[in-house]
Amino acid sequence: MLRKWEELPEFMKNDEVKKYYEILSRKKFSLLLKRISDVMIALILVVILAIPMAVISIRIVLESKGGVFYRQERITSYGKKFRIHKFRTMVPNADQTGALITVSKDNRITATGKWMRDKRIDEIPQLFDVIEGNMSFVGTRPEVTKYVEQYTDEMMATLLLPAGITSEASIRYKDEAKLLDEAKDVEAIYISRILPDKMQYNLESIREFSFFREIKTMFRTISVLMGKECR
Repeated sequence: MLRKWEELPEFMKNDEVKKYYEILSRKKFSLLLKRISDVMIALILVVILAIPMAVISIRIVLESKGGVFYRQERITSYGKKFRIHKFRTMVPNADQTGALITVSKDNRITATGKWMRDKRIDEIPQLFDVIEGNMSFVGTRPEVTKYVEQYTDEMMATLLLPAGITSEASIRYKDEAKLLDEAKDVEAIYISRILPDKMQYNLESIREFSFFREIKTMFRTISVLMGKECR
């Protein structure tokens, strides 16, 4: 739920964030519905997907050494740090042997990992993050500290809400890895071009926030995963 303004961390207390805070403060009932639906849907999906998740876990372990999950530190609401749950799609210690941003032809990605990334199956374990309250189904994708440090004052407004599994920005940039394939400096391009553009979608989602708009985003995400083009 939305904190009182005086309880926000100091780095978020600026005039740009306040404009978005005032918008959300008028939509507390929608925020409550958002949290209730997040927990209910996540719990139901965990039960339904328990067996498929077990099968995927076995496949990951059999293909390459390392754990089932990738637990990288990310940033969520109010700058809180948490360790995200994702199925491991890369070789062990991949984040220590290359860029934090992954391109589509990255040789660190395993065969099973490529299949999971194409269908976003690697993100299923984030259901646990939703239940814990670190994430929501819809919201700004959680970034690592390195990229959050590049946020402008206005971008800090995205930290008023939990990070999300999907968003309008995620839909628009579903082929982000392919867009970065030809970049000479992947991280520089991400910070200077892609991140600011994605943030415009994220900020618009806060300005237009409503519970039913988020439901629409969830259905749009399912549609895209089924191969339909987004508009």
